[in-house]
Amino acid sequence: MNGIAVLELALGTSDMVAMAYLSDLSDAELMMRPHPQCNHVNWQVGHLISAEHEMMKSVAAEKMPPLPDGFAEKYSKEHARSDDPAEFATKEELMAAYRVQREGTLSYLRGLNEDDLDKETGIHYAPTVAALINMQAAHWLMHCGQWVVVRRQAGKPVVI
Repeated sequence: MNGIAVLELALGTSDMVAMAYLSDLSDAELMMRPHPQCNHVNWQVGHLISAEHEMMKSVAAEKMPPLPDGFAEKYSKEHARSDDPAEFATKEELMAAYRVQREGTLSYLRGLNEDDLDKETGIHYAPTVAALINMQAAHWLMHCGQWVVVRRQAGKPVVI
């Protein structure tokens, strides 16, 4: 197994965990917050999609499809405190946007060679292409722990 395969595995694992946690949450449940000072799940998912788009665009602008109109604005920090579902995408819209962006990330990854992974990005928290791609997997997993709390609050079963 090479580095590209490991990164694809990491992205696949984070996808499996995140989608398991989100699979049976309703639009209303996505508006729940794990704590009053935390962002609701809907905003977190939109933030993850926007962040992946922006981070990957920095190295793969030609591979990253555009976000839906108004998406980045809906999921800006300025809107994080809103509890109005009308200001955010539906779960169906979020999942569609996620799939499009993740496919862009995977398309870019699958076009790389091993030497490309060491190229510098100029980003302090992800200094190489490999680190930037790995960040996409890790970032989703970082948020998954909060979704478990919401799942417990909503009475959902353990899925992983």
